[in-house]
Amino acid sequence: MAHMQNQYDLIDNKERKQYEFHIDGLVPRIEYIKVKEKVYLTHTEVPKALEGKGVASQLVHQVLLNIASESLTLIPMCPFVALYVKRHPEWKKLVLKGIHIGDS
Repeated sequence: MAHMQNQYDLIDNKERKQYEFHIDGLVPRIEYIKVKEKVYLTHTEVPKALEGKGVASQLVHQVLLNIASESLTLIPMCPFVALYVKRHPEWKKLVLKGIHIGDS
């Protein structure tokens, strides 16, 4: 897991409603909709050139840290985010009660 050494800076691009990293001119991102205290993560996109480097997982991880720090409630509509939370159950505490993250 040496490739996880890079710590990218998370940017909350409120204008475009997405969390993003800027890596070598590329912008992996997670699109969101924020409604009151809830945040819907709707779509994760990582440029092909960055695939397989753990960028998406790190992006989700940093976004979850950010959501926790803002005390928002998470509604993971993006399958990648839902899968990440399923694999890292410590994050389930952020998820809106009544949303079941399990085998789909």
